Amino acid sequence: MRIARCEADGRVLWGVVESVEGSGGDRLRPILGDPFGARFTSQDSRPLASVRLLAPAIPSKVFALANNFRDHLHGTEPPKEPQVFLKVPSSVIGPEDAIVLPKVQGHGRVDEEAELVVVIGSRCRAVSRSDALRHVLGYTCGNDVSARGWQKADLNWWRAKSSDTFSPVGPYIVTDMDPTQTVVAARINGREVQRCRVSDLIFDIPGLIEWITASVTLEPGDLIFTGTSGSPAELQAGDIVEVAIGGIGVLRNPVRAV
Repeated sequence: MRIARCEADGRVLWGVVESVEGSGGDRLRPILGDPFGARFTSQDSRPLASVRLLAPAIPSKVFALANNFRDHLHGTEPPKEPQVFLKVPSSVIGPEDAIVLPKVQGHGRVDEEAELVVVIGSRCRAVSRSDALRHVLGYTCGNDVSARGWQKADLNWWRAKSSDTFSPVGPYIVTDMDPTQTVVAARINGREVQRCRVSDLIFDIPGLIEWITASVTLEPGDLIFTGTSGSPAELQAGDIVEVAIGGIGVLRNPVRAV
């Protein structure tokens, strides 16, 4: 199931995206309420092209992983436990929203980081890895945009990873999928710059949820960026950056200067 959050007729709504044969494109069937409880869909539907897609979740917390792919370590020893950091929720944007390069000096190069993102579906605290996936609503595409100058110079990564617009997610939340069987890729202006398999994560998704919830309660809509691979590419004003994940879709964002 593909779940979208969107703006239509001046209001925000949730819906299920359906492919209808002979309809001329995907259609959106509104959800009565939100996707985190019992999901009841309206009998009405509208063309997906008639709505504006928004970030598919409104998180209270956004966690992200550093050094969770061996090819991102460039020869250094892998961590013995998950290296988790926070991204502020106000940095979250949706499909087609612009990534804005900071005006403040010293940020250095700004890179894309293509990642699979876990969307939490139900409140959970101190869960075991065997029970962790029961609390996952689904998965989406994410871009952990990173200002490398600040990342190196600051004591923590609050502005390097959480500047306004630095957490694009979307286009949908996809439920009932096995993300370990999929590929994550990044493209800048149509040129592929990253590619990895989710199965190559050092710390897998159930283990991450177990580790995080040992200390922090996760709420419906919270996000976990699971980490990036290889060597991410630099973003420049005027670029179009895409994160493509098999089974989910393509998250597309333009890049602009202030």
